[in-house]
Amino acid sequence: MDKISILWADDEIDLLKPHILFLEDRGYTVIPVTSGSEALDELEENDVDLVFLDENMPGLSGLDTLSEIKSRHPHIPVIMITKSEEEHIMDEALGGKISDYLIKPVNPNQILLSVKKHTEARRLVSEKSTFSYQQQFREISMKLMDTRNADEWVELYKKLVYWDIELASTQDQNIHEIFKSQKSEANQLFCKFYERNYIDWLEDAHDKPLMSPTVLREKLFPLLEDEKPTFLIVIDNFRYDQWKYIQPLFEQYLRVDADDIFYSIIPTTTQFARNAMFSGLMPAEIERKFPQYWVNEDEEGFKNQYESELLGENLRRHGFNIKHSYNKILNIQYGKKLLDSLPNLMNTKLNVIIYNFIDMLSHARTDSNIVRELAEDEKAYRSVTLSWMEHSPLLDVIKFLSEHDVNVVITTDHGSVRIDNPVRVKGDRDISVNLRYKQGRLLDYNPKQLFEVKEPRRIFLPKRYITSPYIFAHNSDFFAYPNNYNQYVQYYMNTFQHGGISMEEILIPFITLRRK
Repeated sequence: MDKISILWADDEIDLLKPHILFLEDRGYTVIPVTSGSEALDELEENDVDLVFLDENMPGLSGLDTLSEIKSRHPHIPVIMITKSEEEHIMDEALGGKISDYLIKPVNPNQILLSVKKHTEARRLVSEKSTFSYQQQFREISMKLMDTRNADEWVELYKKLVYWDIELASTQDQNIHEIFKSQKSEANQLFCKFYERNYIDWLEDAHDKPLMSPTVLREKLFPLLEDEKPTFLIVIDNFRYDQWKYIQPLFEQYLRVDADDIFYSIIPTTTQFARNAMFSGLMPAEIERKFPQYWVNEDEEGFKNQYESELLGENLRRHGFNIKHSYNKILNIQYGKKLLDSLPNLMNTKLNVIIYNFIDMLSHARTDSNIVRELAEDEKAYRSVTLSWMEHSPLLDVIKFLSEHDVNVVITTDHGSVRIDNPVRVKGDRDISVNLRYKQGRLLDYNPKQLFEVKEPRRIFLPKRYITSPYIFAHNSDFFAYPNNYNQYVQYYMNTFQHGGISMEEILIPFITLRRK
């Protein structure tokens, strides 16, 4: 690694010789100058990684020099050093985008700490993260062998998401491969766990986890007991790792009361999972009790056009005769219109807001090479989500709600997984088109490669034909037809899809927030 170069501007630079020697002994290059003008000249001639800048210099002052540096070299961190502790000087310096602020007299260790903080922090954090994960690797591996119930899988997944985000900044490709392998192993074991227990959970086992049909009853409805209005924000296709990545942005405005995860039903698609969440019923129960609100896959019409009605039925069934609003945000115009209507919604007990951006991003990523490059992997996918959030009307909604005494819930209907392993499946022309699950007659497949449910009623799904099983893809698998196999696989490889069984699709966030 090249030596780090430091420019130090102080009109009493000779008195700082011991500090300069201290830094040079530790391998840093220090360029000493005695004025702001000299500092600016040196910056034009030399590559500099960091600037120490005295606040009180004759001629061009430290603050004026700071302004010039930031206008010409905005990427260079500047550390202001001053004798004065007056607040207005500190405010001026901070307003000038300094990276740090030290009060004279400074000691060598203060200087060294500041240098490391602003020139080596990323490397040091990366090395620390890598070392810490290496220490945790064995513990996580042991837990994988010993995780036996739904709650333990939630805690293990939270730990994996933590390390996924923590290791994202490291340049060590070996550690990335190790983590990828461990996460894949975890997903394989999770799929087996889910398969073994799913039918029992649906048949009312005592130890079943919080699931799509029960999450509103258990987590949302208790919030409706108080006088506050409640806002339920459903971000379609929202993964738990995306939540953890954008959580600091939300915490600028709201306090997290509960960071919960619940289990999606399968298929993990909006038609099934979100209808189940709003209705409090499994799909086959919706079809039986409210046939006017259920649209089968082979029928024409939108599959989620009756969510508000299903929610209303769910509320009444549990004794809540309250007014609720339903708002689906499909584009920025809808988002702005919602923002304008927020003051009126404060008089409504429950307000549901659906955001489809992430689901639209997932589909656009499949169909567009440009979008695919923008969200190349999980790290980039999270970054695009954060960028959207920072500039979306949703953040304006959060800002508005943070100023009022309301309950805020952030959740989703399902997640998604990046697929990379094709599994061959044959079927007739009526087979369902989803890449992660299939239903239809004359399905031809290897049952060892997937989760097979021959009798859909056992998992409370509508049955289209007398012989019409459901099959679900595991982990990062996806179903591919033998016809045009190579072209089909190449088109869908490494895209984000949902419908099957993986931690990323099944284990999804339910976050409760309140005003600070």
